[in-house]
Amino acid sequence: MTDKTVDLSISNYAATRGKTYDIAILPWGATEPHNLHLPYLTDAILSRDIATDAAMLARKEYGINAMVLPPVPLGAQNPGQRELPFCIHYRHDTQMAVLTDIVASLHHQGMRRLLIVNGHGGNTFKGMIRDLAVDYPDFIIASGEWFKGVPAKDYFDRPGDHADEVETSVMMHYHPELVDLNEAGPGGNGGFAGKALGRGTAWLPRDWSRISDDTGIGDPSLSTPEKGARFAKACAEAFAEAIADLCQPDLYR
Repeated sequence: MTDKTVDLSISNYAATRGKTYDIAILPWGATEPHNLHLPYLTDAILSRDIATDAAMLARKEYGINAMVLPPVPLGAQNPGQRELPFCIHYRHDTQMAVLTDIVASLHHQGMRRLLIVNGHGGNTFKGMIRDLAVDYPDFIIASGEWFKGVPAKDYFDRPGDHADEVETSVMMHYHPELVDLNEAGPGGNGGFAGKALGRGTAWLPRDWSRISDDTGIGDPSLSTPEKGARFAKACAEAFAEAIADLCQPDLYR
């Protein structure tokens, strides 16, 4: 359970007025289909859940006050996804404009640290963060993908990369009322025919219509809330440690 002092989505001014915060946490997701059984906002929902758990742990374990901002559901989409109903593609420029306004507002209020907890593999923040470092050299911005807090292979039988055993299990842990495995498709293969493209020697966006009939990549059938709870706890602990690292007076040795 979170509370109003760490989760802006449920907070009010009474909870934040006069309180000092060390860092802001920004969950970032997307609006897209997740197989046939998970919500369109899965990436935003889970990034917020992990972020709030991490913020609670950072306060308990490290004495750090972090505020989790409302999740941003603006994700970049692949061909083959954009054509599907209500899958919304947000351009890099749009995402940069939103992030810039958030950073400008926080900086104006005296904040100097921000951690983006990303839930959508199609989002890339490195270039944005480098550009913002030019305009706000005294503002520390970091980003990380919540599902890479710890290796998924250590917690799941057959992890994939979209609406798979990982995302489904974690959603079953946090929001079981939003998951019906009876609706799930088998998930696609997610792969290219060529070996070099498959191992990432060169990158291009996958055509989602060619790799999955149900938009999932990875079989969700082995998902359980117990697996999701263990993985979510480990990821939240990893991000709580990252929060503590970012709040050190000196980031370097």
